[in-house]
Amino acid sequence: MLPAQSLRVMTFNVRYPNPEDGANVWENRRELLADTIRRSDPDVFGTQEMFFSQGAYIAEQLPQYEWFGVSRRGNHEDEHMGVFYKRGKLFPLESGNFWLSETPSVAGSMSWDVSLPRMVTWARFREASGREFWLYNTHFPHRQEDAAARFECAKVIAADIAKRVPADADLILIGDFNSSADSDVHELLTKKLEDSRATAKQKLGLETTSSRWVGAKEGRRIDWVLYRGGLQPLLNETVEFHRGASYPSDHYPVFVEFLRD
Repeated sequence: MLPAQSLRVMTFNVRYPNPEDGANVWENRRELLADTIRRSDPDVFGTQEMFFSQGAYIAEQLPQYEWFGVSRRGNHEDEHMGVFYKRGKLFPLESGNFWLSETPSVAGSMSWDVSLPRMVTWARFREASGREFWLYNTHFPHRQEDAAARFECAKVIAADIAKRVPADADLILIGDFNSSADSDVHELLTKKLEDSRATAKQKLGLETTSSRWVGAKEGRRIDWVLYRGGLQPLLNETVEFHRGASYPSDHYPVFVEFLRD
C-alpha cells in the first residue's frame, strides 16, 4: 500500500486580456495573478479564458510548471482551457480535447444556440508515487439564455467520462460552470461526482467565486472542483488574495487540497 499524500488542485478563471478592462487590464494584474498561484502552490491547476500569451507569461513567472492546451477554436488564437502541472511531481500519460456540442470531436463546434465554442481539455496523470488520476478542465456558456445549453454541456461531459475513464479511476473535474450550486447542471454532475466545497473537512473563504474586480462578498458559486475515487478533500478555499483594491481576476480561484489514500 502506498503512503498517504496530498494532491493540491486549483481552478482559476484568469479573465481574458480585454483592453477595455481599464485599471484591470492584463498588464496591470498579471504579476498579482502569478503571485496568487505561487502562494497557493498547486500541483496542478486549470485555467479558463486564458489566451496563449497569458499562458506564456504564467509559465515564465512560474517555471516549476509545464502546461498544455488548445484554444476553443482548435488553434492558439482564442481562450484556452490550459492545464498546468508541476515538473517532476506529475507526469501526463495522455491528454486531449473535446467540444461541448453535438459533435464533440469537431474543433470549434457549437450547438444549442450558444454564442461561442465551449470545450474540455483533459489529461491522465501519473504522480511520482505511482498513483494516477484524470483531470477534466472546462468553461460553460455564460449567457442567461444558455441555461439549457449548460445542461447539455454537462451531459456531454458525463458521457465522455463514462466512455473514456475507467469506473474505478480517480477523477477531478474543474472549471467555471456559470451555474450555481443549486442548478440542474450541478445536480447532474454530482450524481457521479462529489463537490469538494460540500465535503471538505475545512472550508475557507467566501461562498461566491466572483470577485467582480471589487472583492465582492456575495454572489453565486460558479467555479467548482468536483471529484470521485480515492480522494479526500481536506481543504476547499475560495482564494481572496489581493493587494489593496487590485484583484488578479474578476473570479476568485478555488484551491483544494486532497488527501490521497
